[in-house]
Formats: sequence, C-alpha cells, structure tokens
Amino acid sequence: MRSYYSNTIKNFLQEDDNSILGKLTSAHSHRHLEIQQTNAWKIQVELLKKVFEDNPEGHIFFEFSIPRMGKRVDNIIVIGDLIFVIEFKVGDRKYEKSAVDQVLDYSLDLKNFHQGSHNEKLIPIFVSTHAEEKENTLQKYQDLLYKPIFANKNNLYEVISFCFTEKGTTNIDPVKWEESIYKPTPTIIEAAQALYKGHNVQEISRSDSGAINLTKTANCLNLIIDNSKKNSKKSICFVTGVPGAGKTLAGLNIANSRMKIAEDENAVFLSGNGPLVEVLREALTRDEVDTAKKNGKKLTKKEAAIKSNAFIQNIHHFRDEGLISDKAPTEKVVVFDEAQRAWTEKQASSFMIRKKGVSDFSYSEPHFLIEVMNRHTDWC
Repeated sequence: MRSYYSNTIKNFLQEDDNSILGKLTSAHSHRHLEIQQTNAWKIQVELLKKVFEDNPEGHIFFEFSIPRMGKRVDNIIVIGDLIFVIEFKVGDRKYEKSAVDQVLDYSLDLKNFHQGSHNEKLIPIFVSTHAEEKENTLQKYQDLLYKPIFANKNNLYEVISFCFTEKGTTNIDPVKWEESIYKPTPTIIEAAQALYKGHNVQEISRSDSGAINLTKTANCLNLIIDNSKKNSKKSICFVTGVPGAGKTLAGLNIANSRMKIAEDENAVFLSGNGPLVEVLREALTRDEVDTAKKNGKKLTKKEAAIKSNAFIQNIHHFRDEGLISDKAPTEKVVVFDEAQRAWTEKQASSFMIRKKGVSDFSYSEPHFLIEVMNRHTDWC
C-alpha cells in the first residue's frame, strides 16, 4: 500500500482511535519512531474526526507516499473530484513559509509524477493548529493545481467546504487513485530532455582518447538497446572504468539520448549516491534557469527542479516504488550509476528486513534491476 492508513471517512469516524494509531505505528515499525510523531498522529486523528463528524463524505489517507520522490504527505482527503493535500504543523502559531512551500512541493510532485493526479484538482492546505484564521482565496497555480490555502484546528472543515465551489459532478475512485503508478507528465519528459539539449559526449569531454572511448561506449550501448527493442528482448549492460573515466557522463548521455530517440521509451538515470543525485539535480536546475533567462523566459528554480527530478533519481526510491507496485515502470531504459556502492545479497536482504519490513525479497542492488525486468514481461 502507498499509505500507512487508508479508509473511507465514514469508516474512519467509526474506528477506534487506538486502532488507527496502531495501524500507523505498525506501518512505521521498520524505522525509528519518535514520540513527537506519535503525538502528532494522535492530534490529527482527533482533529479530523471532529472536522468530519457531521459530514462523513470522502476518503482519507495518512502518510501517503509520493511515487519515487521519497516524501510522505501527512494527509490526503478525496471528496468528489477534489484532492486535498494537507500538511499539519501541530502546535505552531504561525504560517511559516517553509511549510507552505512544503505542501506546495508535495502537490507539484503529485501533479507531475503520480499518474492518477495528472488531470485532477489538487488543493494544498497548510494547517497550523494554533495560528490565527487567515482569509483564503481560491487561485489556480497551474493547470488544475491551486495555490496553498490556510487553516487552523478550529476552521479546517470550513476551509475545505469553502473549496466545494470547485467541485464537479464526477467522483474520483480513491482506491484506483492510490494505486496509480509513477509516471511523469509529457511536459516533464520534454523538459527533462531539454536539460541536456544540444550536448553530446564530444562537446562535454576533452578532445582526446577519453572522448573517443566514451563515444564508442555510447554507440555500443545504443546498438544493444536498439536490438533489444527490435526483438522485444531485455538486456543489462555493465560499464566499468577507473574513477574519472567518465562512467557517470556516459550514463547521463545514454539516458538523455534515449529520451530524444523515442517518446515511448522514457529513460531515467539512477544513483545510490544521495549527494551525487543532489549535486547533479542542482547543476541541471541552475542550467535550466540560466538558459530560460537568456532566452527571455521566466522560470523559477522550483519549476526547473521538478524537471531535473524526472531525469535523475535516487535508486532507493526507485527500489521502494518497485516493492509497492506490481506494475511495470514507465521507463524502458534505466541507467544505474555508482554500482560499486552496492551491497552483497546478504547485507541488502538484512537491510530490507530490518528497515523496510520486507522478508520475501532478496537481492543485491544491481540484481534488483534484473529482478524488476523479470517481474514485468511487458517491460523490454
């Protein structure tokens, strides 16, 4: 399941508070659970029950995992065709900008990377429990995504009801919505392609034997991919070299070139090295902002960052998504960088049992990609 707790609001109201907290705690059992988190859940449960006691319509989620983003939303409430993305700050007396940005980021990630949210109305709500009431206006940020609105512990239902003017006649199926897979919007895929627009190995590398070897490597990998695609086969390639040989660069260019070759391929660059992922994303984000500025266009860093997130991802989040969903990944070409950091099968299996609560899935991380390919006959 993608969330720690999922239920109709009607059943949520009828369920004992301790039962709900028990399910939340159990779902979180593979990680260190702080007392502050438990107390926050308790207050959220009590508050949300009061909010909906006279209006038991809709579906509620606690700790909803955004596909591959490594983020969890405090609460998501689906009523009719409206999706409320709620971030709680229990005990706070102000509407801090960082928390407003946080709930907006969650909503942007859902809009751009969660297939079930692509064409739905997303309304971010920041609940600062002890803050003063704030006047709200409904404004669309982009497409069907609205700008964040504000609530406290006393007026949350009024704030939600205020949004019902945007409600249509259709109803979202919350079960299907929750099960929706990671899938970037077409505009995000196009943007990710543009991140490396006009670049290739020869232009980025020095004009020496290193550049020649990288070009040969890229050409060889492209031939293997084309052959696999033509014959509906699955292939895995290992690229080796000393530090500094250009393996990361080769991987980035392969992922980028495959996205340009065919829209239906969709490619991603994965790394188990968290700092590397952040550095690459930041570099590409800055480049995108600078390029837009030179072309006389306005692009915020937040918008540019969403684009780079589609292109470069954390292998651990890719892995976790593979464990949640039994559907094939959208990408047909996956580049896994930093393979030398992979664990042995024994160590990886131990970690998954202790930290992720998964006891029936044993692999070393390079083998995980093979396992994913074997699981999905339609992924080739």
